[in-house]
Amino acid sequence: MCASVLAGVSAQASTSSTPTLNQLLAKANALSQQIDNLGQQYDNLKIQLSEAKTEAALARQGARRDEQILKADQSYIDNIAVEGYMSGGMNPSLQLLQASAPQTMLNRASIMTQLQQENGAKINLVASAQVAAQRANAAANQEEQQASKLKDAMAATVAKLQSRENVYNSAAFSQATAIFQKTGHYPITHVQGDSLGVAALNEALTMLGRPYVWGGASPSVGFDCSGLVVWAYAQEGVHLEHFTGDLWNEVVHIPYSELKPGDLVFFYADIGHVGIYIGNGLMVDAPTFGQPVQVQPVSEDPLVGQGYVP
Repeated sequence: MCASVLAGVSAQASTSSTPTLNQLLAKANALSQQIDNLGQQYDNLKIQLSEAKTEAALARQGARRDEQILKADQSYIDNIAVEGYMSGGMNPSLQLLQASAPQTMLNRASIMTQLQQENGAKINLVASAQVAAQRANAAANQEEQQASKLKDAMAATVAKLQSRENVYNSAAFSQATAIFQKTGHYPITHVQGDSLGVAALNEALTMLGRPYVWGGASPSVGFDCSGLVVWAYAQEGVHLEHFTGDLWNEVVHIPYSELKPGDLVFFYADIGHVGIYIGNGLMVDAPTFGQPVQVQPVSEDPLVGQGYVP
């Protein structure tokens, strides 16, 4: 995503219809930025899908629990009615209610009231369980439908990512990619300090040279920009969500003048990129597709905010 690195490469313009190196670099940078943005959309969809699956499972579990309550307590109430037709083992109140002697008629209203009071809680519980079970099942259905939509959205996003990767990896950009590999590098591998941010920063610096992989968040696979941040802080026992939008909401925002090593810097209006600040205007990040984890300058043009992980 980092246009400042690619923009510094120059070449002689061609008088033919063949694209110039500058044009190839510009197109390569635009494609890689699109890939990075789509990668962050993929990360966000992945989080939403996980949440939808969890909510659906919880809703199904709640529905089963409520249905069990409904079944057990409905049986209890049914037994009260059944006792009215049994000849033996009938409790005195029910016997009295069924008696036809005139003197017992006066007691029936008060006995019925007593039975209603004794069993009213059970009856109310059954009604509540029935409503709860219906709502839980409806919620589960809704979450499962949402999960299905999210899977479709993820598949569409992956298709877009792959199509752009195919263009980026085509021979037309091989020269531009080769030129990038020869641009400046910053030999920073460790930063002094004992804060949480510095510890996470030094973890990220051990990943220099690892490939950019959208959705990646491990040394064995590679990293995207948010994946590098999430992995680095996870090594220090801090859980962060693997999506730039969530990271933006998880930090405490501060002015640029208060940035310290280990703080996060965010880029572009849609919060589409993030890096870990080193100091002296430098950061470490997984820049974008085709560019490995590296140290590079913080570009002020697309910088939209910064903050520290509490």
